[in-house]
Amino acid sequence: MYVVILVTAKDKKEARKISTGLIKAKLAACVNIVEKIDSVFFWAGKIDQARESLLVIKSKKEKLPKIIKLVRSLHSYEVPEIIAIPIIAADKPYLRWIDATLR
Repeated sequence: MYVVILVTAKDKKEARKISTGLIKAKLAACVNIVEKIDSVFFWAGKIDQARESLLVIKSKKEKLPKIIKLVRSLHSYEVPEIIAIPIIAADKPYLRWIDATLR
């Protein structure tokens, strides 16, 4: 099963570090970094907000445990957001590219 994994990072520098680690380890075929997203969330008993970067990671479900381990090791947050969403449909050549990249 193919998945898209969403991870927020404190800034672009941290997002690039995590992305590079995922690509080098062949845990992700592609990572998009979306800069300057505004996040509003509940943390430490209060509503908080932050300007973050969002990583959109394309991979396979079987890689998820290693992805989570690597993200946690490189991430500055106590509880990083790591959410996997199944890809229910996609262009076949794109999926073949993911397979070839992650071998």
